[in-house]
Amino acid sequence: MAVLLQIKDIYKQYGATSILDGATASFGDDQKIGVIGRNGAGKSTLCRILTGEEEADDGEIVRSTSLRLSYLEQHDPFQPDETIVQFLMRYTRKEEWECAEMAHRFQITNDMLSFVIESLAGGFRTRVKLAAMLLGDPNFLIMDEPTNYLDLSTLILLENFLQEFKGGFLIVSHDREFLKRTCEHTLEIENGQATLYPGDIEEYFTFKEEQITQKQAYNKTVEKKKAQLQAFVDRFKAKASTASRAQSKLKQIAKLKTIEIAHTMSNVRIHIPRVEAKAGIALFCNELSIGYPEKVVAERIHMDIERGSRVAVLGDNGQGKTTFLRTVAGDLAPKDGTFRWGTGLKVAYYAQHVFSALNPKDDIFAHLSREAVDGITTQEILTIAGCFLFKGDDVRKKISVLSGGERARVVLAGLLLSKSHVLLLDEPTNHLDFETVEALGRALKHFAGTVFFISHDRTFVNLVATQIIEVKDGRVLKYPGTYEDYVYHLEQVAQGIQEEENREHARHVKMDAKKHAQLQEKPSEAQEARKERARLRTELTKLESKAKKVESRMSHLTKERDKLVSEMQQNTFHFSKARNDRLREITIDLEEAEGEWLKLSTQIEQLKGEQAEKSPS
Repeated sequence: MAVLLQIKDIYKQYGATSILDGATASFGDDQKIGVIGRNGAGKSTLCRILTGEEEADDGEIVRSTSLRLSYLEQHDPFQPDETIVQFLMRYTRKEEWECAEMAHRFQITNDMLSFVIESLAGGFRTRVKLAAMLLGDPNFLIMDEPTNYLDLSTLILLENFLQEFKGGFLIVSHDREFLKRTCEHTLEIENGQATLYPGDIEEYFTFKEEQITQKQAYNKTVEKKKAQLQAFVDRFKAKASTASRAQSKLKQIAKLKTIEIAHTMSNVRIHIPRVEAKAGIALFCNELSIGYPEKVVAERIHMDIERGSRVAVLGDNGQGKTTFLRTVAGDLAPKDGTFRWGTGLKVAYYAQHVFSALNPKDDIFAHLSREAVDGITTQEILTIAGCFLFKGDDVRKKISVLSGGERARVVLAGLLLSKSHVLLLDEPTNHLDFETVEALGRALKHFAGTVFFISHDRTFVNLVATQIIEVKDGRVLKYPGTYEDYVYHLEQVAQGIQEEENREHARHVKMDAKKHAQLQEKPSEAQEARKERARLRTELTKLESKAKKVESRMSHLTKERDKLVSEMQQNTFHFSKARNDRLREITIDLEEAEGEWLKLSTQIEQLKGEQAEKSPS
């Protein structure tokens, strides 16, 4: 493993707050590293320092001369009205065919290259940024929250790519399942320090729990020893004959130190105020059509959902998941048909755009107090604020100074305090670290009311969902299987689509090349064609030379094998263990040579076919 990046004693402060405090680590060219840590721990700060977007206050960044670094930007670097291919060519300075080839790896078809990026859903915008990131032929990637706003299909596509990527990478993510599937090492940023563990996230948590258990056992032993010594001191310190021994014991007590134990990653608990559990229908849809004034998104929706259900609303971005949730929340009028909620149900809706409902003059505590129903105590409000990472004096922060992520957490915390019977949650896990995500999942799992939620976080969906609704191709239907069935189906679809699109892309490339050659009359194009034919001849010559060498080796091995077999058959005295071992080696070598020859022969035939296609008519 070659070390490509090193951080040495990195320090970074924002005002009086220390984010990184002497962080040190090394990253190799083949290390696939998941970066974890609580919100505000310094994960994104470290990424920005490594990519050069920010300067460390102190310390050193060592970059290998062989480092080719690319990173996934969190902001959108697109220009207004820019198409996919225009952006890729401008941003990477690569030729159009190179951009098209890379975009295809992320299932961006040739027809889509002319689409204006602003018209794309978030998942496809991320695909475009991923293609741009890779056009620089990097050997190390830095990706800060690449899964935010990705639909499950795109997420699976990204996972497949990262599993096959030959270089190393650092990925900041709060999606535990995503990190499990893509990363073999774990970097935790905690208390300003960086801990790199040679194992995936589950192995790291197991290791951490073991360390904590050992520390707790050690501390228990120390406290027991202290108690024994203190008992001796209390008993004998007043006696002159034993006073010196008592003083000695006091010194021993002073030397006994317990080990400080940092928080565990799973100590977040969220308590949702209890609502009365009732039987019956929570939601009934009758021939419901949803959409906007200019278009219908989905129609003929007919379903009923039982009270107490926890419904995951799933589907690719742009299919209408949010439109469905907005409609049943009363935020959008139905295009046709009807829906109704069960009698006496209070419905609360969480969406990313609800920030506008916050009063910038409020502080966090004032907003949560107003959202909380009668009977919720001040301590309960403070507790749930702490669960969403607003602890101590943080609750006195004004809404106007909060970041987008902080405002999202405030709204979500307020909604949980509203004691609603039905919770409609659109991407509630964005802006939360994964222990808070999982704590929210556990709380919703035991919630007596009804939940509809949109999320692509597989750990969260697995924790919460009892039922699945799929929004796809203008229909909203109950999915008949489990969530595991749904994910497996998408993985199989992604694999099949990729294979089909590879074949289709190859066909288009051939057609485009022929059409391009017919339309171009410039001398430079003819020169390029001659260069390509020369390249093919050179490559063909090399392959044919290799094939001849392999044929010669096969001939030599065959003769040696036949000679040994003949000698052993003619004279049993020629049989020996050494001769038998050599015969076995020859057989293996011959099989390998035959396999290599077959591979070379296939490549030669393919090149000859390409030569025939490119030969001037």
